[in-house]
Amino acid sequence: MSLYEKIVKGEEKISLVGLGYVGMPIAVAFARKVKVVGYDLNAEKIKLYQSGIDPTNEVGNEVIKNTTVEFTSDENKLKEAKFHIVAVPTPVNDDHTPDLTPVEGASRILGRNLTKGSIVVFESTVYPGVTEDICVPILEKESGLKCGVDFKIGYSPERINPGDKVHRLETITKIVSGMDEETLDEVAKVYELVVEAGVHRAESIKVAEAAKVIENSQRDINIAFMNELSIIFNKMGIDTKAVLEAAGTKWNFLKFFPGLVGGHCIGVDPYYLTYKAEQLGYHSQIILSGRRINDDMGKYVAESIVKNMISADLAIKNAKVAILGFTFKENCPDTRNTKIIDIYKELGEYGITPVVVDTTADAAEAKRLYGITFGTMDDIKDMDAVIIAVAHDEFLKLTKDDIKGFFNPNNKVKVLADIKGILNRKEYEKDFAYWRL
Repeated sequence: MSLYEKIVKGEEKISLVGLGYVGMPIAVAFARKVKVVGYDLNAEKIKLYQSGIDPTNEVGNEVIKNTTVEFTSDENKLKEAKFHIVAVPTPVNDDHTPDLTPVEGASRILGRNLTKGSIVVFESTVYPGVTEDICVPILEKESGLKCGVDFKIGYSPERINPGDKVHRLETITKIVSGMDEETLDEVAKVYELVVEAGVHRAESIKVAEAAKVIENSQRDINIAFMNELSIIFNKMGIDTKAVLEAAGTKWNFLKFFPGLVGGHCIGVDPYYLTYKAEQLGYHSQIILSGRRINDDMGKYVAESIVKNMISADLAIKNAKVAILGFTFKENCPDTRNTKIIDIYKELGEYGITPVVVDTTADAAEAKRLYGITFGTMDDIKDMDAVIIAVAHDEFLKLTKDDIKGFFNPNNKVKVLADIKGILNRKEYEKDFAYWRL
C-alpha cells in the first residue's frame, strides 16, 4: 500500500512544519480530508490556534475553532506523521543575500523526528539547488537516515497570496516535484486531495524551485517599470493612473501599477535568483535594476510629500504627518518587510515623526520589529499632511469630509498623498494638494 493510500485511509498523518500565513491554511485544508499535525516553534502562536484564534486572518476564527488540525509546539509529535510539508519563511539578510536560517532550522527539527518511509516536501521559496544540496544533508545528518533509501523528498512552491480570498490554495494550480517518478506521483496525489485547480508535475525539483523564484521576479520587474514611469510622469505633470488606464485599453497591455513592493515574496525572491547567478559568475542586469528602483520608492514618496509641503509654505521640522496603513498589503495584518517603514524613516530625516494608524496590522509585531507604537484614528487631527499608504477596507470607506477633518483647519493648503490611488483625483484636487504615484 502506498503512503498516499495510507494517508487517505487515516493510517498515516500529514505534518505541517511552520504555521504562518502559508502553512496554516495548508494544514486546515488538508485537515478537511485527512489527519494533520500542525507544528510551529512559536508556542504563543500555537496557544492562539488552540484557543480558536486566527492571528493571520487567513481562514478566520470560526474555521480555526472547528478544524481537526492537531496544533502543537512539541516537535516529537512530528514522529507521528509520514508526509511532511515544510512551509517556513525564507527572508533575505540586510545585504540582500538569502537567509536560509529558518529552512535550515526546520530541516534540523524535522530531521530529529524523521522516520523511515517518510516523504518531505519543501514549500519555502529558495534558489534552485537548496532542497537537494542544503536541506537533504541536514535531514540525513539529524536523522541518521539515507535520502532515496529511507526517505524521499519533493518540492512544491507555495503560491498562496496572503489576504486574497479569491486566489487560494484550492484555486491555484500547484507545482509539484519529486526526486524520482514514484515520489512525484505520491506528492501529486496528496496535493490533489485539496487543490481543486489540479497540479503541474515539474520534471525536477530544481525546475520547480526555479519556477517559483521567477514568478515574483517577473512581477517585481514589471512593477519597477511602472514605478519608473510614475517618477517620469510626475516630472511631466501627467497623472500616471490616467496614462495606464488609457494604455490598458489595448488587448495585450500588461496591467501592472506603481507601488511599494514589500512582503516576503516579490521584494525578496529576486535576490534568491540573483544570488545564485552571482555564484555562477553572472551579474544580473534587469532583475537587480528593478530591485533598486523598487527599494528606493519609499524614499521617493517621502521626498515628494516633503516637496509638496514646502510648496504649501508649511514648516517641515516637527510637522504633523499621519500615515494611514502600515502592513505590506491591504487587509492583511502582516507588517514584516513592509516598505511603509521606508517612508516613516525618511520623514524622520526631515525632523518629522509621523503618527501611524493601522487597526488591521499586528501591533505587537510592528512594535517588536520597528519600535513603532500605533496611534488611533482619534489621534489624526490638526495634521499638516496625510498619507493614505495602504488600501485597507476601512480607509476605502473614508469620505472627503472625514479626510478634511484630519487636517489643521488653519492651513490654507492640505497636503494629501494617496499612494495606492484609491481616491478620485479630480474630486480631491479641488480641496487638497493631492499627490499619488
